[in-house]
Amino acid sequence: MAWLLRIEDREGKDLYPEIKKRAAAFFAGQADYPCDLDRARLDMMLRFGYYVTESSEHQAEYHPYYIKQAHPELIDQFRIPLDEYPRRCIKQIEGWEAMRKELVENRALSHERTHEFASYIISAMMTDRPYRVHGNVLNTGLISNLPSDACVEVPCLVDRAGIHPCHVGALPEVGAALNRLAVNVHLLTLEAVRSHRREDVYIAAMLDPRLSAELTADQIRSLCDDLFEAHRDWIPAYH
Repeated sequence: MAWLLRIEDREGKDLYPEIKKRAAAFFAGQADYPCDLDRARLDMMLRFGYYVTESSEHQAEYHPYYIKQAHPELIDQFRIPLDEYPRRCIKQIEGWEAMRKELVENRALSHERTHEFASYIISAMMTDRPYRVHGNVLNTGLISNLPSDACVEVPCLVDRAGIHPCHVGALPEVGAALNRLAVNVHLLTLEAVRSHRREDVYIAAMLDPRLSAELTADQIRSLCDDLFEAHRDWIPAYH
């Protein structure tokens, strides 16, 4: 859930007003938009001020506004692809099977560098030629209005000395507030993993925005108990 804080043209002109104008026209049925699955992201931008990098499907999962049992019409209104992740997993597994066969049986296999970060990070550390990536690191004051024990994604410079995260400063408070809703659940989930206490699992789940918007506290506890029962053979014992 990273935010595009500025969108500018090459002359430095702020493009957000025009983008928001076109998004509003799209929702009013007065204009087309090239990607119909971006609706939740566009709606988030119009309501909270900033465009978010995460897909509309994930935005709908993170927030209590788009997937609601009492309002099934929202699924069609915002084109929420509820089966997108399972479909992607099936496709990826099929692709991995084909890739494994190709890698094992292809004796003339060659290697070409792609856009993925890994080889560039290794190269920068071996050659000491700096390279910039966006990395997930501990928030050691990098984003000042998010918790220090959270993981954040920020620009990082890589050289022989390692990975050097760049200081970002404070996010706009609305963006930080929305991020903290998710971070709260993450940190409390880690507490539950450390303690092995069911009560800590219940607390983490009750603070999840999606769950708390749909279920009572007792229903959330019952749901957690159902999950414990379903996975009792492979998770540690929680008491």
